[in-house]
Amino acid sequence: MKPKARKSTTAQEGANAPESNGATLEERITGALVGAAVGDALGGPVEGYSPDQILERHGGRVHGVVGPWNGDDWRTARPIAPYHKGDGHVTDDTLMTHALIRVYATVRDHLDAYAIAEHLVPDLMGNPRWIPELEAEALPLHRLFLAEKWLVTRLHYGHVDPREAGVGNIVNCGAAMYMAPVSLVNAADPAGAYAEALDIAGAHQSSYGREAAGVFAAAVAAACAPDATPESVVAACLSLAKDGTRAAIERVCEEAARHTDFESALSPLRAAVTPYDTVGPDYRRPSLGARRPSRLHAIEELPVALGMLLVAGGDCRQAVLGSVNYGRDCDSIATMAGALAGALGSAVPDEWSKQVAEASRLDLREPAVTLAEVAREIFDRDVRRRRTHEQAFAALGGPRCSD
Repeated sequence: MKPKARKSTTAQEGANAPESNGATLEERITGALVGAAVGDALGGPVEGYSPDQILERHGGRVHGVVGPWNGDDWRTARPIAPYHKGDGHVTDDTLMTHALIRVYATVRDHLDAYAIAEHLVPDLMGNPRWIPELEAEALPLHRLFLAEKWLVTRLHYGHVDPREAGVGNIVNCGAAMYMAPVSLVNAADPAGAYAEALDIAGAHQSSYGREAAGVFAAAVAAACAPDATPESVVAACLSLAKDGTRAAIERVCEEAARHTDFESALSPLRAAVTPYDTVGPDYRRPSLGARRPSRLHAIEELPVALGMLLVAGGDCRQAVLGSVNYGRDCDSIATMAGALAGALGSAVPDEWSKQVAEASRLDLREPAVTLAEVAREIFDRDVRRRRTHEQAFAALGGPRCSD
């Protein structure tokens, strides 16, 4: 059962309603990519903690860019992750998103798992770039989490069939977190985005991790439709999602429809997704069954991001803040929520985007310009391919005569 649409009758709901109907393709692409980067940067410093821990550490809820959790000791406090998370620095979510855009800019057509092997992997391991969390130029590979380094291990060193390389990796949100570009070259075509993302994600993930990549791509593509609403985005997801992913989205969004502020939704959304989440109550100490293939389970990040989008009524600021203060893998949750709200046409707060761009030394808008150009080229090519098919089908006598 899809969540019931709420009537926007209160002043708060009216203020949160996204200005979506007039947004152009370029504006939606920019909103999605900038929203994703901002969500990523705001969520990074509180990733892995609970809402209560975040509340105690910051003396209240996070409402914008904050510093590292461990202050000046960020480099040594967690030796396994010596990253400067906070102060407006984007994480690997954004680095991977921008890397995928570079692949689209090279191929200038729809992508598949082979494009990941032929273009994305060499880019990650061969082209030094500014890495905000390392405060240095380095190969993007050196910043990636182990689940993303899997791409290089399997495709470059293992020479595995790209369509099957994701098998054996831990099942997580690693592929889903950077699928927004797939959505945007398939803007307003959720089924097309779903299919393309599933193909691409086969090089990286399996099981519900791969499914989440497809469904997230479908969600952002659905958000690009001129008449899209948070409810229509969720409906598009439910029409395509399979197994535990579908069940988790349905349950979380049913709960989200009962709330209009993220504070009241934090615990209920976590309770709603818990039966489908394999990680367990302590995010930093995953359960024995964590991140293993299953048809019954789902990643936590996508259902919660969709839930926060509903709670916020599509408003980017509130969707991102709800995702950030949810904790756990909140940089990826906020990345997804920011992309969804931005694609709907809700404005990304200027103060956030300026802080993040300056702190990360990234032009957050240039990738959007590039992707918009590529999206138009792909659309034109798709139209020509479709016309060719229509002509061939007609020559076969395929169309039925109208009465």
